[in-house]
Amino acid sequence: MFPAWNPAQPEITDLIVQHDPHTHQRLPVRKQELLEVFHRFNNRQALRAVHSLPEKAGVLDDRGIDALLLTVHWEMQRLAEEFYHGHRVWQLLRCVLASIRQAGIRETLRVADVGCGIGYTTRWLAANIPLADYNIELLGMDLNSVLIAEANRLASAERLPCQFFQQDAFSPEHSSHIFLSTGVIHHFRGPALLEFLRRHDQPDVQAFLHFDFQSWFLAPFGSWFFHYLRMRTAIARHDGVLSAARAHDARTLTEAARATAPRFAAGIYGAKIWNTPAPRVFHSLIGLRRNLVPELRRQLGRHATRLGELR
Repeated sequence: MFPAWNPAQPEITDLIVQHDPHTHQRLPVRKQELLEVFHRFNNRQALRAVHSLPEKAGVLDDRGIDALLLTVHWEMQRLAEEFYHGHRVWQLLRCVLASIRQAGIRETLRVADVGCGIGYTTRWLAANIPLADYNIELLGMDLNSVLIAEANRLASAERLPCQFFQQDAFSPEHSSHIFLSTGVIHHFRGPALLEFLRRHDQPDVQAFLHFDFQSWFLAPFGSWFFHYLRMRTAIARHDGVLSAARAHDARTLTEAARATAPRFAAGIYGAKIWNTPAPRVFHSLIGLRRNLVPELRRQLGRHATRLGELR
């Protein structure tokens, strides 16, 4: 294994911005502490990237880090556009919405994008879906205030009917009916993954859809090739490949969901390309209230073969 691909280590972007878990106040980050993390993994690629980060007296410079993060997220948005990720999300989400409506729920359905970054998925849905026809409300949540400010700026510039909040996505004041995320769930490991999924088990929640890299042995190689072709920043190149290496396999995700959110049927959607053994780059962990499962299969139609066992 290449040291930069060791899934036991964190991604650089997980460390360069830190917040108080209760107040969400930003905390200072010392560069030396980050270097020590990646020294332990002998990760020279990460060390080079961390050494280049802007600092003042050994503490990462907030303004410089914010500018870098925005650049990384703009690059990530470009990849999402090239992979038609908005279409992928809507293909599944619309069937979930139809299943909920068939169960007799008529109220406005709130769809929350967890760890939304600059809000590409939410903004794509707001730009392409007649929200009033589906009677849904879209919002994005992230703990990073700079990313949320950029998401709101873009939504305003594009005149989109969606909102973004610097907030814990599972907080009572923004309780939602459907949670979704993109490239987020692999950041939660071990007990943190169990706690993340446990928090979905709220009275109003009807479903969750978490899209992420699919774990397989060639994924880091494909990710490395693509990121070196398309990404300009050292952090994006490093973290993009490490994300693929850290992706959870289907069994880990489904077992964690079934153990912590037992009122939901959980499974994987979109693991294979058509009916071949070839894996897709992305798959999604889906959780659904059990009474909705038969209707979801009906709504998926010919795509129902992409849905694994839900239990």
